[in-house]
Amino acid sequence: MFNWFSLDIIYYPVSAIMWVWYKAFAFVLGPTNFFAWALSVMFLVFTLRAILYKPFVRQIRTTRQMQELQPQIKALQKKYGKDRQRMALEMQKLQREHGFNPVLGCLPMLAQIPVFLGLFHVLRSFNRTVGGFGQVHLTVEQNRAVGNYVFSATDVGHFLDANLFGAPLGATMIQQTGLDAFTEFNRAAVIIVGVPIMIMAGIATYFNSRASVARQSPEAAANPQTAMMNKLALYVFPLGVVVGGPFLPLAIILYWFSNNIWTFGQQHYVFNKIEKEEEQKKLEAIERRAANAPAPGAKPTRRKKDGSDGSGSVNAKEVNAKEPTEPTDGTEVADDGSEQQPASHDSAKPASRNGAVNRTPKPGARPKKRKR
Repeated sequence: MFNWFSLDIIYYPVSAIMWVWYKAFAFVLGPTNFFAWALSVMFLVFTLRAILYKPFVRQIRTTRQMQELQPQIKALQKKYGKDRQRMALEMQKLQREHGFNPVLGCLPMLAQIPVFLGLFHVLRSFNRTVGGFGQVHLTVEQNRAVGNYVFSATDVGHFLDANLFGAPLGATMIQQTGLDAFTEFNRAAVIIVGVPIMIMAGIATYFNSRASVARQSPEAAANPQTAMMNKLALYVFPLGVVVGGPFLPLAIILYWFSNNIWTFGQQHYVFNKIEKEEEQKKLEAIERRAANAPAPGAKPTRRKKDGSDGSGSVNAKEVNAKEPTEPTDGTEVADDGSEQQPASHDSAKPASRNGAVNRTPKPGARPKKRKR
């Protein structure tokens, strides 16, 4: 029965995905075929990694963004290194301004941990004659009569029968107990099959780490903490896969190898995709600057104080706002209603502040009499 308050919430989904792929490959290769079970484990990995593709892309973007922010982070460390509380507040402020969330960088890695533990538990549950890890110790007959999460009792028997030259998929190189559950067990065959997979898994882990380190910025690589993590990723982690291989079932070693093969290809694809996007953004920025730049040899236009834009045109609104409204027939109206001829612009004096019209006659002209 499914228990929401236990790790069944992990075991059942992992078992279900593996069961779907097993049924697909068993239909072609046979239910007791070693490669049908091996491929079901590999495609379980590929399915889960495909589900985690978007978080993986976020992880890569977060890592690159972290590298870009290194100069600002160093500046904050230099300025507030002694005040940890102020340093934490400034770091949070910097992360908010750039939309940076360090948790997203760890999400895919953290999500794979329960998957690994779930697969390890499901594979061990095929052989409960060993017991341990909260499992009930069963006899060989009882073990083959009990199902394993989504897998039926018949499927459990087929898994125990599947082997490659006497190497069962659920056996380890140093296993001493529970060997009677397998139809055939040959330790030499388990070592011959397991060691190459184990070495390839270590090599794949190394190349994945090497690809990640090679894409780091010089500022990030110069950080002592980053340099230490790079050494662990390049040497300790791959070595750990090789050293820990003899203690793990062949299916788990195959899982680790498949996971690293997928990571290597996906990492190469995602990095190239992000680099192309950044290159496209740079080209678009250059095109925008080129479109807004003046033509070669042309002087930049500046708006003059009189309202013109440098091309001789004048803003009509500004002119109308400065000049008083005058009749359109060329005559001037006196205060008493009489009309006066317009004065010459050359000899005209500025109008008074109360709006009076300049009535100075032209040189040599007879003054007109005002009407009473």
